[in-house]
Amino acid sequence: MKIMYLANVLVAGWISVSCLFSPKTAQQTVFTDAFAYSESFRLVGALWFAIFVLSALGLFYPRQMALVLVLQLIYKGTWLVVAAAPAIMKEDSYPKGMAMFFLVWVLVLPFVIPWREVFG
Repeated sequence: MKIMYLANVLVAGWISVSCLFSPKTAQQTVFTDAFAYSESFRLVGALWFAIFVLSALGLFYPRQMALVLVLQLIYKGTWLVVAAAPAIMKEDSYPKGMAMFFLVWVLVLPFVIPWREVFG
């Protein structure tokens, strides 16, 4: 579980900083120019900054911070189904790297999350 938190700290940390402080750079790097520039990149950056902070706490309190992993499973899975899959079917542009990262995360997280403790 700590590996997941560490990956979150590294990835969400970088993405959040780029989205919050250099959203045009994030448009090119994180979103690979799949979306037009929008100030909503900063909103996404704020979400990922929260995940970064909670994941940093998860390095020290892994079981207590498990809900941040549940949150990621829900929002990444939802984005894959509602945004990425339709874009793939329509052959529209979408951030392919992000989609692959999200897919791996959605496949791995159900086996990492301590479900008994989350719902216990």
